[in-house]
Amino acid sequence: MKNQFSYNLLGVQVDALSIPELNLLIEESIKKNKKWIIANHNMHSLYLFHNDPRMKAFYAKAKYTHIDGMPLLLIGKLLGFPMKREQRVTYADWVWPLMAEAAHKGWRVFYLGSKPGVAEKGASILCHRFPGLQIACAHGYIDMDKDSQENLATLAAINSYKPHVLMVGMGMPRQERWIYENLEHIHTNTILTSGACIDYVAGAIPTPPRWMGKVGLEWLYRLFSEPKRLWRRYLLEPWFLATLFLQEIWSMPSQQKKNRILLFLSTKFPKFLA
Repeated sequence: MKNQFSYNLLGVQVDALSIPELNLLIEESIKKNKKWIIANHNMHSLYLFHNDPRMKAFYAKAKYTHIDGMPLLLIGKLLGFPMKREQRVTYADWVWPLMAEAAHKGWRVFYLGSKPGVAEKGASILCHRFPGLQIACAHGYIDMDKDSQENLATLAAINSYKPHVLMVGMGMPRQERWIYENLEHIHTNTILTSGACIDYVAGAIPTPPRWMGKVGLEWLYRLFSEPKRLWRRYLLEPWFLATLFLQEIWSMPSQQKKNRILLFLSTKFPKFLA
């Protein structure tokens, strides 16, 4: 699956995978008793990747990196990659089928993140919706020093629970740094960087309307919801990424460049937004 769906996009490697395919990867890691990081890339993570060596180190450890951002999918299609709408996977959509699969297959899930009390509320909602779901949680407001008492206690709680799936929702890049620094001490099969996943479930953060996600406007909803926190991410960082995109287009052979852009504009773009 890695070779078939893996693409180099704006200097990073991404795997164009749908929700069912991602669930199958989790099942594979459990059956093979492997420890795999399934990370994700969006426009913000691309910016961090190119400006933070620690993020590059984290992604080098990831087994798969799915696409969490409609702009990345649009850029991939413009560059000629055969990507599909369902290969943009955000946790606002994935968390429900993921928890359904976990309840059905008997996977133990541990969620690390959110403010105290929020994760518990989200877990309660998920357990009510998916009877039989095994999920434990701990808040993410801990001392990040790997040798701190809080961090060691958190690792002990995770390993004592013996989860098949560890979801780390501390926000980017905090969650990626925590995973990278503690990876050798984490005993699980799949590790997911899940951002504000449980915050959405618990209602602590309003979930963007799903139609906005489908047409690439989810960022606008989030910007208006949290302007002080997100204005730089959505209004400044894209300019840096635009230069990467132009460099990639410029480096293409001339005819290849024309063919890809014309193919995208004439056939893919209208169908993609339909």
